Amino acid sequence: MKSGVYQFLVGCFAAIGSFLFGYDLGVIAEVVASDSFKTLFLQTDGDTRSGTVVALFTGGCFVGAFLASYSDPLGRRGTILMACCIFVVGGIIQTAGVVIAMLYVGRLIAGVGVGFLTMIIPIYQAELSHRKIRGKITSLQQLFNAIGQIFATWIGYGCYMTYAGTGDSREWRIPLACQIVPALFLGGLIFLFPESPRWLCDHDRAEEGLRTLAKLHAHGDINDPYVIAEYELIQAQIAEEHSQKSIGYIDLFKGWPNLRRTILVMAIQASCQMTGVSAIQYFSPQIFAQIGISTGESLLFQGVTAIFAFLGTAVCIATIDSVGRRPLEIYGCLFLCATFAVNAAIIKVFPASTASTGAHWAFVALTWLFNFVFFWTSGPLSWSIPAELFGTAMRLKGVSWGAMTSFAFNTMIGQVTPIAVSSIGWQYYLVFVVCNLGNAIFFWAFLPETKGLNLEDMNELFRDHPTFVPRSNWVPSSHIDEDAQIYAKGEQGSYKI
Repeated sequence: MKSGVYQFLVGCFAAIGSFLFGYDLGVIAEVVASDSFKTLFLQTDGDTRSGTVVALFTGGCFVGAFLASYSDPLGRRGTILMACCIFVVGGIIQTAGVVIAMLYVGRLIAGVGVGFLTMIIPIYQAELSHRKIRGKITSLQQLFNAIGQIFATWIGYGCYMTYAGTGDSREWRIPLACQIVPALFLGGLIFLFPESPRWLCDHDRAEEGLRTLAKLHAHGDINDPYVIAEYELIQAQIAEEHSQKSIGYIDLFKGWPNLRRTILVMAIQASCQMTGVSAIQYFSPQIFAQIGISTGESLLFQGVTAIFAFLGTAVCIATIDSVGRRPLEIYGCLFLCATFAVNAAIIKVFPASTASTGAHWAFVALTWLFNFVFFWTSGPLSWSIPAELFGTAMRLKGVSWGAMTSFAFNTMIGQVTPIAVSSIGWQYYLVFVVCNLGNAIFFWAFLPETKGLNLEDMNELFRDHPTFVPRSNWVPSSHIDEDAQIYAKGEQGSYKI
C-alpha cells in the first residue's frame, strides 16, 4: 500500500469522530420538528426550549474543546477514546429522555465528547500527514461531518415519515440512538492505529516516533532519507521548545507571531459560524416554513442538502493542496454572501402566503448551492488551517482556543436563530450577508498561504511573513524537498545539509 493511501485511511478512521459531530448537527433538526418531541417537551416556550436543546450541545462542545487542551498526557489516541466514552453516555441519556432536563443534560455531555473529538482529530491527522497531502487529510474532518449529516437527515426523514402523527417517541429516539454505534466503533478500535509521531517525540519516545514516521512514510524503513530528514526537523523544533518554559493559554497572546496566529484561528472559526451555515443546519424546517414548505418537505430537502455538503467537501479534498487555502476562503465567502442576499430577497418578496412555486424552488436550490460551496471552502478550512498554524508545544492550546471560539459562536447561533426567524424573518439573513463580505476582505488582507509547508515551518512563517499578506514573496528558509534533503539559507548563502 502506498504511504499516502495509508495516511489517508488512518485519517478516515479518525474522522469518524467528526461523523458524530455531523450526525448531531443533522439529527437535531428532525428531533425538534417531530410531533412526539413537540408534544412531550415543547408545549411551553417552544422556541426557547428548542434553541436551548441545540445550544447546550454546542456549549458542551465549548467545554470539551477547552478541556482537550489539557489532554496531552493521554496522547492523541487516548484522548479520542475518552471522548468516545463521554459521547456514549450523553447519547444514552438523550435517547432515554422523558423530561426536557434529560435532553438538556444528555446534549451537554455529548457536546463535551464532541468538543474533545473535533479539537483533537484535525491535530492527529495533521501530525500524521505528509505536507503535500496534509490539506486533503485534514479536510476529511469535514467530509465525515457531511457524511454524518447525510445519515442523520435520511434516518430522521425515514422516522418522521414512519411515525409522524402517531405520537410514537421512536420518531426521535431512534435517530438519537443511532449516533451511539459509531462512537463505540471509533473508541473500540483507535488503539489499532498509530500514535502521532510528533507526540511521541515530544514525550521522550523518540525511537518509537521514528518507527511511526517510517511506517507512515516509508513502509517501515527507518533509514529512508525522507523519514530521517523529517525526524531531524521535528526533533530540532521540539528541542528548541523544551528549552523554553511550559506553554499556557497566556502564551497565545504573548508576542506578535503568537498573537497573530491566535487572532487568525479565532477569526477563521468565528467566520465559519457567521457564514450562516449553522442556522440552516439546526433550524431548516423553521427556515423553509418562511416560504410555505412543510416539515416533511423541509426534512427531505435537508437530506438533499447534506448530499451537496458531501460533494462540496469531496471537491475540497481534490483541490485544497493545489489551489491553496487563501483563494478558497476568499472566493468562498464572497459566493456565500451572494446566496444569502438573494435568499433574503426571495423571502421578502415571496413570503409563505404567496403562491410562487418558482421562487420557492429558487430558494431551495440556492440553499443547496450554499451548502456545496460552504463545504468546499470555509467548512473544511475552518479545521484544516488551525491544525497546521502552531508548533508542537502550542498546537493543543491554539487549536483549542479556535475550537472554543467556533462553539461559542455556534451556541449563540443556536440560541438566537429560532427567535430571530420568528421575529424578524428575512432581515436575519442580512446579518450573514454582511459577515460573509467582511470575512472575504479579512482573509484577503491577513491570511497567509500555508499550502505545501511543513508544520515545523510555521514558527518562521509568522515571525517573518508580513502581516498584510497581498503581494508578499515570503518563502521558508528550510524545507524538505523531493529528495528528502533539508535546505537552509545561512549567513554564508545557501547550502545543502
